Amino acid sequence: MPNLTHIAAAARAGWGCALLLAPETLLRLGGRPAPAPALTALARVLGARQIVQAAVLTAWPAGAVARCGAAVDVLHATSDLGYAAASPRHRPVVLLDAAIGAGLAAAGRRLAARTG
Repeated sequence: MPNLTHIAAAARAGWGCALLLAPETLLRLGGRPAPAPALTALARVLGARQIVQAAVLTAWPAGAVARCGAAVDVLHATSDLGYAAASPRHRPVVLLDAAIGAGLAAAGRRLAARTG
């Protein structure tokens, strides 16, 4: 049976792959026009970060690593909320990313509490 580390890593890697491989599709949520190339590149960078973070957490599931990852996820979700407030055009996908980031932060905090 998979443990919380593996579940969180799989969720993170899945979202990272979606951001990395199909950012244009995600950024067009709600019938939005094609995104700017810079925004597509940013989505790919964020997707790569999610994949790297999943790999690090899987390879080294220590409490300190989980706490650090959770802090990064909180910062990411918070910045998404600011971006969503400023950009109605991308609000749906940015709020989705914020919700996923908040969920991953919660999983990271829970994992940190379990692993010390």
